[in-house]
Amino acid sequence: MAAPMLRGCCLGRCWALACIDSGSRHGRGAATGFTSSGKRGQSFVAQQPLLTAQKSRKGEHKWAAVVGLEIHAQIASNSKLFSGSQVHFAAPPNSLVSFFDASLPGTLPVLNRRCVEAAVMTGLALNCHINKKSLFDRKHYFYADLPAGYQITQQRLPIAVNGSLAYSVCVGKKWRQVITKTVRIKQIQLEQDSGKSLHDELRSQTLIDLNRAGVGLLEVVLEPDMSCGEEAATAVRELQLILQALGTSQANMAEGQLRVDANISVHHPGEPLGVRTEVKNLNSARFLARAIDYEIQRQINELENGCEILNETRSFDYKLGCTVPMRDKEGKQDYRWLLLLSKYHYMFGAGAYFKSTR
Repeated sequence: MAAPMLRGCCLGRCWALACIDSGSRHGRGAATGFTSSGKRGQSFVAQQPLLTAQKSRKGEHKWAAVVGLEIHAQIASNSKLFSGSQVHFAAPPNSLVSFFDASLPGTLPVLNRRCVEAAVMTGLALNCHINKKSLFDRKHYFYADLPAGYQITQQRLPIAVNGSLAYSVCVGKKWRQVITKTVRIKQIQLEQDSGKSLHDELRSQTLIDLNRAGVGLLEVVLEPDMSCGEEAATAVRELQLILQALGTSQANMAEGQLRVDANISVHHPGEPLGVRTEVKNLNSARFLARAIDYEIQRQINELENGCEILNETRSFDYKLGCTVPMRDKEGKQDYRWLLLLSKYHYMFGAGAYFKSTR
């Protein structure tokens, strides 16, 4: 394994400093990390928001940026979360699909014990409180690659809550000062992955591959404690290293095993938080940093020109280096959350029912 190098970001300035890291043996997209001698979960310095998201001219108001992340990590398991179908990258399309994955009527889920163990291990490593009883919910939305029309996930009572992730950043002249910052973890939950849509532009059609449908995911929800793109990228790299060390996820971003959604807003210090936008499905730490920094600058420019920020979902076009609108942001009421009370969906209660596939 390559020797670790420091990863730095700029605190309290316009843009983050360039990141320095080295590749790891886990493939492209993984990175080695710097571990501070401090206790994990505690910060050597107070958490400092980014007070100037851009260089301010004399007489101009400063802007503060707020960044929160939702990180989806594919669980390292031989089978899917609720079915016995194998999990294998780059398998022939629709070759790893069970009746349950295709949502055929009458099929029932059976919870994978390995996925539960992976979630608990990750929660303990991230200083979380592990709930002795955890429930699943149905989140309803309609995409072509979601056969059931809903996703089995956790909303009300997830596996783990109230954790923290510590990461090291370099500040000061010539990055000579290394400090540890901490981002709060709201919750860690288990959920199904969706299938994959393959768009054929030549034939003007979309093909559906359900090999990924039902694969177990760990969703790690980070509180909006970060303030720039490189700071967020550093936190993601640190989490990536933890998951790989635990063996709960290979976290190879190049293979889609770690994907990030970033929630971003800007406001004047001392005023209420601004309207946030969400940038979806970022599968590179470098693109994550670029997307967040671009979105911060875009929102500032919009507000200074008298425009409003829409609560919307956007994607990052890495070729153009900018974010583009995808759709309006769905409200929680649109998902029509439904609690699952079947014995198949209790984790640690008396009705727990697992399959032993690892």
